[in-house]
Amino acid sequence: MPGKKRKAESNNSSSSSSMWGSGSSQSPSSSSRRSNKQSSSSRRGGGGGGAQGSGAYPYINEESASKLFDEICDEDDPNVAGMEGICKLCEQLNLDPLEDVRVLVLLHKLGAKKKPAEISKEEFMTGCNKLQLDSIDKFTNFLPALDTGFMERDEFKEFYKFCFQFNRQGTHKTLEKDLVVALLKMCLNTDRITSHRLDTFCEFLETTTDASYNKITLDQWRSFLDFSQEFPDEGSLMGYDESESAWPVLIDEYVEFLEKKAKK
Repeated sequence: MPGKKRKAESNNSSSSSSMWGSGSSQSPSSSSRRSNKQSSSSRRGGGGGGAQGSGAYPYINEESASKLFDEICDEDDPNVAGMEGICKLCEQLNLDPLEDVRVLVLLHKLGAKKKPAEISKEEFMTGCNKLQLDSIDKFTNFLPALDTGFMERDEFKEFYKFCFQFNRQGTHKTLEKDLVVALLKMCLNTDRITSHRLDTFCEFLETTTDASYNKITLDQWRSFLDFSQEFPDEGSLMGYDESESAWPVLIDEYVEFLEKKAKK
């Protein structure tokens, strides 16, 4: 945590409030066990068929995985799959692309990091090789492993950061607060933080009239998770000192919101 209080940086760019950072309306130990299970499934054939790959992608049938990507790639760029294509994949996997957090987990595990709201063919193929996925059957069998509860703390923090980055629009560095609220409820609706902390922070964002919080920065996004884990309940806030706080001003004002709420 940086050693001085931080206010949201100024950013004149506007970011979309639509999921996936696009204006389109289209819609650990456990990890080790999953890896072994996946490897075993791959050795058994796992519904993918075809010969084992070689060269750059030794753990999959490269032709089969490539065909999967060709079915979802953009019409004007065969090396990229945007959200329309990702939604096609979700349909085949019976996933809701706007509501199911497993979609974001899958994209994170595949390595969709170069640009927001898309995955390149190189990322897809490399990710498929790492996860040993080259058929819809194998993707379907992999879905249980996408439960965020299987993630260790550090892995989840990386995923949490990815959720913000992937949902940006173009080069914009912020997200609309309405989108942030939706993402928080999707990503943190688990035992990572208390429901009270999640609900009250979302309420704070939804009711604040401070225009500087109409857009949320990555620093503010990440700080909320850190804050929620350091101060999990109201009792722990007894030691919170705003004058010595190194948290962003957003967090200080959220704490003030909680204090006022408690007095009502």
